Amino acid sequence: MKHNKVGSVMTMQVIRAEYGTPFKEVARRLGEHRISGLPVVDEDDKVIGVISETDLMIRQADTPDPYEPKKRFRLAGLTPSARKQAAKSRARTAGQLMTEPPIKVHADDTIVEAARTMARHHVERLPVVDEADRLVGIVTRRDLLQVFLRPDADIRTEVIQEVLVRALWLPPRSIDVAVTEGVVTLTGHMERKSEKEIALSMARQIDGVVAVVDKLTFQLDDAKIKPQEQALHGVADDWLRRL
Repeated sequence: MKHNKVGSVMTMQVIRAEYGTPFKEVARRLGEHRISGLPVVDEDDKVIGVISETDLMIRQADTPDPYEPKKRFRLAGLTPSARKQAAKSRARTAGQLMTEPPIKVHADDTIVEAARTMARHHVERLPVVDEADRLVGIVTRRDLLQVFLRPDADIRTEVIQEVLVRALWLPPRSIDVAVTEGVVTLTGHMERKSEKEIALSMARQIDGVVAVVDKLTFQLDDAKIKPQEQALHGVADDWLRRL
C-alpha cells in the first residue's frame, strides 16, 4: 500500500533567513510573502532553526514603554523558558530570534507522519529536508489537507486492489466497496474475523480515507484459537501480527 509523500505536496520555493539576517528583514519577508513563519539555514543550507510570528511578537511586546516605570528583575532567577524569551526580546538577528532545535520532516516521510508531527508539536508549517538535512521545501497544514481531495473512485480502486486482492487474496468482487465523500463502507461475508480486522485496519490507512464503516460479517472467530492451531497464509500473516 503506497502513501503519498511529503515531497509530493510541499512548496519548493522556500522563503528563508540566514543566521545573521536582521530582525527587520525577517519581519519584512514574513509580511511581504504573507507567511506566518520561515526556516533559518546555515551556510550549507541546513535548517538550524525556525522563526514564527510569535517570536517577533515577543520582541515587540517586550519593547519598553517610555511612560512605564522600569522593571527590575534578576536574570539568574528566571526559568530556562523565561530566559529564552528574555533573550528573544533583545534579538537583533534571525539567529538570536529563532527557535531551536527545529521541528522538521523529510521529503520521503508520508503525509500521515507529517500531520502527526504537526499535531504533536502544535505547529502550522514544517521545513522539509533531504537525506543530508538540507532544506528542499516547506509543507503547511493546507498542503497536507490536499490528500482529502482525492477522488472517491481512486480510493475505492486502492481498497479493492491493495486490501482485498493483494493483502487478503480475495476476488475483487467478493466484498462490496462503496466510497462516498471519503467514507469507505465495506459490506460482505468473510471467512475469518482476523481477515475482517485486517481489511478494516488497512482501509483506514489509505490516503484520503475519512472513515471506514464496518458492515462485514465472518464465519470463524479465529481470535479464540491458539497460535499453533492457526493456519495463516500469504501477505495477511504479517498484517495480523501487527494488529
